[in-house]
Amino acid sequence: MKKLFIPIVIMTIVLLLNACSSAKQITYFQNIDSISLAASKGLFDARIMPKDQLTITVVASDPSTSKPFNLSIQNTLSADGRLNTSTGSLLPYLVDNNGNIDFPVVGTIHVAGLTKDQCEELIKEKVKPYLAESENPVVTVSMSSYRVTVAGEVTSPKVVPVTTEKMSVLEALAQAGDLTIYGRRDNVLLIRENADGQKEAHRLNLNDANIISSPYYYVQQNDYIYVEPNKVKAKNSAIGQSTTLWFSFVSILTSVASLVVNIIRN
Repeated sequence: MKKLFIPIVIMTIVLLLNACSSAKQITYFQNIDSISLAASKGLFDARIMPKDQLTITVVASDPSTSKPFNLSIQNTLSADGRLNTSTGSLLPYLVDNNGNIDFPVVGTIHVAGLTKDQCEELIKEKVKPYLAESENPVVTVSMSSYRVTVAGEVTSPKVVPVTTEKMSVLEALAQAGDLTIYGRRDNVLLIRENADGQKEAHRLNLNDANIISSPYYYVQQNDYIYVEPNKVKAKNSAIGQSTTLWFSFVSILTSVASLVVNIIRN
């Protein structure tokens, strides 16, 4: 009986050691107290890319002069097919593959690569010649199609809208319910497409606090974040039902052996 009991003890110790090792892989920012985050200083500004949708408004003291620059839905159809004539909502501008938008009155404007503030300033300068000299128009630009996709070993894989035009990779993961216990935190894959359509792949280690200073800490439009399953999940998937039954058998055998040992001792 002792020969049977010893392997059981060894197996238990191995499982406990593996559990301790796995726990170390779960914690984010493990070295945050020993590094400098000075390099992370700076405010993030998203840049406009081809296929972005922009909502643009121009406001002047005389509404009639700024109206031609605001692309709105004037006429809409109701559910019964009747024509409604109202101000309606603003139509978004789709940035073409060359990075341009076709702006009312002004014509083609190249906006790709600009930040929100830079785009507002550029459009302001473009519309000024069409207004009175005393006018100082207010231009507002927002990216209405900003979103990222989070998939893999997260609680709720989804497409995440970025309404503030600024979101870190950690915030995107949190929006998807964070990583499951089976997700690899040291090898998160980020697939990014640049303004030329070139795809890039980057590996992120969430265990390392240096990620806060990484150029990929903040997500970009249309980023795809994939969380890879760890070895435990991969093995479990490969093992299948037969191994699950085997572990159940081993568990029962362990319980019986423990019971027999107690009986012999008594």
